[in-house]
Amino acid sequence: MAAEQALEAERDAIVAALRPVVDGLVATFGPMCEVVLHDYRWPEKSVVAVAGSVTGRAVGGAMSEIGMRVVARGDGAGDELNYVTRTRNGKLVKASTMVLRDSTGTVFGALCVNLDVTAVHDAHALLGALAGTGATSGDVPVTTFGNDIDSVVDAILDAHQLRQNGSWAGLGRAQRLELFRGLDERGVFAVRRAIEQVAGRLGISRASAYSYLSQARSEAATATDEAATDTTPSGGHA
Repeated sequence: MAAEQALEAERDAIVAALRPVVDGLVATFGPMCEVVLHDYRWPEKSVVAVAGSVTGRAVGGAMSEIGMRVVARGDGAGDELNYVTRTRNGKLVKASTMVLRDSTGTVFGALCVNLDVTAVHDAHALLGALAGTGATSGDVPVTTFGNDIDSVVDAILDAHQLRQNGSWAGLGRAQRLELFRGLDERGVFAVRRAIEQVAGRLGISRASAYSYLSQARSEAATATDEAATDTTPSGGHA
């Protein structure tokens, strides 16, 4: 108990030390920059400090899909640096997510830097058109940034259903398990009450949703074990 209390105090101290960094980074990089400090000990209201306004985050808001992914990976999560995404209202954002760890290596939060590069991208495209190089950008994934965790889960579900190109009733067993496996890998089920939300959206019972999730995790674990066995040298030791 004392050791856990000490770790909680350490995590609190790390968060407190980073609060002024949030304001300092935005003051340095200007209005096109947003910095968000997350404490994943409270995933539904993980935003504990924010400066700038690129994604419309507010203190007390929920983590995004990216945060869910970090939570799903647990202590194996690493920093995600200089990735490009779009907000749902079309802003092009260059972002970095740097995980926070305590002295035991446990991931408990993240410091996120978001730069609105929409104007830079548009200027680059214009210069490319003038130069005749036809500069274009590839498909950029859309990330849902919301202060409400339910809206983030809904957006992930919508994206999965679009990829599945059909309703739940039209999916076979393998496709249903693939859907739950995909949602699990994206950290959806790390959110409290997410299983009920998913069940409601799919029109199935909570018991059925738990069953599909259990089966998906079991099959994923079996596949991982088989892959590890296949890579063990003949005559060697696992």
